[in-house]
Amino acid sequence: MPEPQGEELARVRERREELRKRYLRPLDERPPSTVSGVHHLALICKDTEETIKFYQEFLGFPLVELVENRDYAGSNHFFFDIGNHNLLGFFDFPGYEHPAWQETIGGVQHLAISVTADQFDAAKKKLEAAGVDYLGPDRGADDSMYFRDPNGVGLELYREDLGTFEGELLVE
Repeated sequence: MPEPQGEELARVRERREELRKRYLRPLDERPPSTVSGVHHLALICKDTEETIKFYQEFLGFPLVELVENRDYAGSNHFFFDIGNHNLLGFFDFPGYEHPAWQETIGGVQHLAISVTADQFDAAKKKLEAAGVDYLGPDRGADDSMYFRDPNGVGLELYREDLGTFEGELLVE
């Protein structure tokens, strides 16, 4: 995807500042959220077993449920525990050919998952041992590792506490 340049880049940055001034309130002036959190994020996979092996066996996210999709007979709906009562869900749609992942409006660019420093280091070793290509420490990002799951979903393992971004507490 081409990045904006010159005057276009200046306009994008100016617009961002306008939006920050108009809508971003200091932490102590923000109202509480109207929801209690994300129950689950539902993504589409091409192969249920391949996805289970990747998330449970490789990344260590326990599979906690596997049922038939109530909206599509023959389709699986399954969930992984990603900590703090958050779930990562997947559907498969047998017999339906989905296009390969692409970065587009409404698509998931990546899912950032908070990990401890020890978990981060262990994951880095696993990725390297498995030959999984990633962008991360010593490759352009200090506290993150970016890679793709077997379905093309972008994942980021982020060595940062929940509710914090680049060392700044965004939510309490």
